[in-house]
Amino acid sequence: MADLNTPLRDAWLGELEGAAAFRAELRRFLRRTETALAETGLTPRRYDLLIALRAAGGEATINNLASLLQMRQNAVTELVKRAEAAGVARRTRSTRDRRVVNVTLTPEGERRLRRGFEALRGERAALAEALALPAPASVGG
Repeated sequence: MADLNTPLRDAWLGELEGAAAFRAELRRFLRRTETALAETGLTPRRYDLLIALRAAGGEATINNLASLLQMRQNAVTELVKRAEAAGVARRTRSTRDRRVVNVTLTPEGERRLRRGFEALRGERAALAEALALPAPASVGG
């Protein structure tokens, strides 16, 4: 940092402070998400699954979910298996291609998703505010 002039160094330090504040808010968001979702009987991963299903219109394939959730297909398959056991999702084989598994939200899944989503409204607003960081300074090479 000794080679940076004062205005550039100050900009870099300001950006660093903003990044630290953002990461702290992100950790708080994740912790509060876990707490709020526990009251609905959902884990954060299961909540993410239900959000992805709802965003996809209430139904998606395992492959689509793997892409949406940025997870491996076998991990999504296991997540869906547990969600089905919990009564929040249902798996069915495609009638066109028996290799394809479709996943749908159940009414119970929809109910829990809505409860979790509403419970986290304020948390999403706080995270959105934290995302409003200044643009990165041009530092270094």
